[in-house]
Amino acid sequence: MSAENMKILLVDDHAVVRLGIRSLIEKNPGMLVCGEAETLKETYQMLMDFNPDVVLLDIKLPDGSGVGGCKKIKKISPKTKVIILTAYAENHIILDCIKGGADGYLLKNVDSTTIVTAIEDVFKGKSVLDHSVTDIVFYELKGFNKNIDNGLSQQEQEILERICQGKTNREIGAYLYISEKTVRNYVSKIMSKIGVANRTEAAAYWTEQKSLR
Repeated sequence: MSAENMKILLVDDHAVVRLGIRSLIEKNPGMLVCGEAETLKETYQMLMDFNPDVVLLDIKLPDGSGVGGCKKIKKISPKTKVIILTAYAENHIILDCIKGGADGYLLKNVDSTTIVTAIEDVFKGKSVLDHSVTDIVFYELKGFNKNIDNGLSQQEQEILERICQGKTNREIGAYLYISEKTVRNYVSKIMSKIGVANRTEAAAYWTEQKSLR
């Protein structure tokens, strides 16, 4: 398939965002916006109707997460390329998207040239990662996601990192998309695992562990 018939599906629940991206894309010869979707349900239907080459997918949609959406898109149409285009730069979201099969991850504040180039690159089989989140991925590959001590899971390490930053249980829950009660349970379990009595000691423990890497 040549770039002359590249079809792109836009998935975002904000009409003004889709309008801006459509205007940008269609200024480029060989690129065609074949459809626009506000929800994952619409996305899956348009995927079958239009067989797009590239999907630009937001993370937060009314009927679910773009992380799960990416996985299902790949299941329905393995050859379709998926670029996550979002305002969220949290490391767990980025990594989940990559593990879910995303071919690219861009933040919405990138310039227009970057979006067009990213579409062309993933269409050719390349992977694209916003330069501002590259360090997060390398940090993960260097071992942040591995159990450092006492059998800590990835989620527990994420919570310890937030505790070090002085975040409350409510703030941690919002960041990780879990309830405040679930965070409390995690914190109690973490303290038991690492043998500390309070959040200050937990933060000190995690800071020391990171310095040993």
